[in-house]
Amino acid sequence: MAGLAEQLWRRKPVTSYTAEADTAEDRLPRTLGLLPLMMLGIGGTVGTGIFFVLNQAVPVAGPAVILSFVVAGVVAGLTAICYAELASSVPVSGSSYSYAYATLGELPAMAVAGCLMLEYGVSTAAVAVGWSEYLNELTGNLFGFRLPDSLSLAPELGGIINLPAVVLVLLCMLLLIRGVSESTTVNTVMVFIKLGVLLLFAVLGVQGWNADNFADFAPFGAAGVTAAAGIIFFSFIGLDAVATAGEEAKDPQRNLPLALLGALVVVTGVYFLTAIVAVAAQDWTDFEGQQAGLAAILEHVTGATWPATLLAAGAVISIFSVTLVVLYGQTRILFTMSRDGMVPPIFHRVNRRTLTPIPNTLIVGILIALLAGVVPLEFLAEMTSIGTLVAFLVVSVGVIVLRRREPDLTRGFSVPFYPVTPILSVLGCLWIIKDLRAVTILVFLVWTAVVLVFYFVYGRQHSTLGARRSTP
Repeated sequence: MAGLAEQLWRRKPVTSYTAEADTAEDRLPRTLGLLPLMMLGIGGTVGTGIFFVLNQAVPVAGPAVILSFVVAGVVAGLTAICYAELASSVPVSGSSYSYAYATLGELPAMAVAGCLMLEYGVSTAAVAVGWSEYLNELTGNLFGFRLPDSLSLAPELGGIINLPAVVLVLLCMLLLIRGVSESTTVNTVMVFIKLGVLLLFAVLGVQGWNADNFADFAPFGAAGVTAAAGIIFFSFIGLDAVATAGEEAKDPQRNLPLALLGALVVVTGVYFLTAIVAVAAQDWTDFEGQQAGLAAILEHVTGATWPATLLAAGAVISIFSVTLVVLYGQTRILFTMSRDGMVPPIFHRVNRRTLTPIPNTLIVGILIALLAGVVPLEFLAEMTSIGTLVAFLVVSVGVIVLRRREPDLTRGFSVPFYPVTPILSVLGCLWIIKDLRAVTILVFLVWTAVVLVFYFVYGRQHSTLGARRSTP
């Protein structure tokens, strides 16, 4: 039993991670500076929540959804600060999986990996499903043509397959295969388009400001606010995506924390501004079931179709970047896990011409495309949120553990007000989790159990850390 316990809680030294990042034969090149890293954070975050999750969150919280954004933003902000410290002290790919492996042990790291698969894989599918709504809005306004429900809805909603969602994921997959520099350049352009589109929404949408829309401010009380925060939370996933790029970042100890904090400031400001304008311009009861919500609000406020068409076009282009970033994050987490022996070696094979993990990207892209084609958005969003919350919680715990175990480790950024900040982050995550639906928590527990069974069957036997320790 002592041997088994030792295996389950063995930790990968921080020095091993940093050495692998710079010397391994299958290492990824360091090509990403501060701006592309920050754009990864913004690109993977802004868009997911604002462009379509409002339609799921407002019916749960009413106009108080503004407070839900504040709650989710405060918790995400506390966690982003914790991420900044770990990213500057363990500057490798793999995000919270790598942090858990370095601080808590192999078994907890595998459980976190299960959370990250929900966080990234499922959210990629969720974003792609939302994207198809705006594509239909755009083609309807421009050409009077909409895809039939059979080709734009999941089977549970009366369709056969969500074809636009499938196509979007496959396009992002092909771009990532081409090269990470090309992908991040495209992402940066899309982020600027996205911010411009949302600024246009705020300028035009504020003309429809009606204070009466705030009269019934919190129809479902505090429980509604936190429940909506749980739905919204997955829209902060881009902050984690920055941490998945540790191995490809230039000067990671400086650039990773700066990119994380810069993205947080921009994201929080854009979310709050857009949410308050949207809720002020439309009665909260009209959000439920609304397709392409922001475009519909603009059409109502201006009485013209061109602003809505322009916003839908911007959304179609810019939501592409969310899918691209999140898909990228999923492939890099599996890349790191594969190099650790937790999943098969095919996931860390790097093509010598493109310098990208092509088999990994193909497998992930095809599986997520299938998921996006057949599962409805609401369920995908909640599953992503619980995965994100648990991963954020582990990062906050990791800061405390690493401070105790390796107090002299070089840190490019240190959490202020330690240990209050990471403790508040943990409590905030738990507070939001408690109000998620029981079925979401149950499915999450079942999924985590499946991942741990996989660890006992495969990962424990193939762990490179275990093999290294058993070698005389």
